[in-house]
Amino acid sequence: MSLTGIKAVLFDMDGTLRESQPTGGEVFTDYALSLGLPITEHNRILAARWEHYYFAGSPEIREDFQKFGDDDKGFWQNFGQRRLVALGCSVQQADELAPAFAIHMEENYKPKDIIPEGAIEALVNLQQRGYLLGVVSNRDLPYHDRLKELGLAPYFSFSLAAGEVNSWKPSPGIFEVALKRARTMAYETVYVGDNYFADVVGARNAGLLPILYDRLGIFDNPGCPVMTSFSQLPALLNGRA
Repeated sequence: MSLTGIKAVLFDMDGTLRESQPTGGEVFTDYALSLGLPITEHNRILAARWEHYYFAGSPEIREDFQKFGDDDKGFWQNFGQRRLVALGCSVQQADELAPAFAIHMEENYKPKDIIPEGAIEALVNLQQRGYLLGVVSNRDLPYHDRLKELGLAPYFSFSLAAGEVNSWKPSPGIFEVALKRARTMAYETVYVGDNYFADVVGARNAGLLPILYDRLGIFDNPGCPVMTSFSQLPALLNGRA
């Protein structure tokens, strides 16, 4: 994939520019280990990969939204059941354990927002090199104020939430709106995100050039450039990585 002739670099927000520390998956898996469940590293990766798939507009999450509606507790208990199966539990075991996991996550998952190491330096580098920068997220509501709070707003020409245009990644519609705001063609535009199913597939659906940010090594052979830290991004855009 050629990254020559690029004019704009667009970024995912959550999991890319803003990370939760610790992640929900880490807290969930640590609790499973504390209960003596035989969670292997392979299981952990498969569950993390499944979670990305689930939240990328999967048929399962659409089914769960319809089933649970405004019942947040029911939704998250059901999510825990699904994630336990992804971790290698039997359906029966997952059903039995899901209520305890829902309570544990509600009481103990208190993450902090962090900006990934090297992200600011990479953004400054790209800005100085003349790239137009934007943020495209599957959030329902505008989040420019959050970018300000994180100190990220000065680096971006625009931000776009899926709810503003009623189109969610991986559908191409949100990317098409982003291209209009960037005033670039798809082949001149890179999209950087952490979710293969939403970000890489979505960017490809719209003709953009994807770069996968995979800090935890979740995805095998995504078929696009991969960075494990933001320090690698300038070199990727130079075609040297």
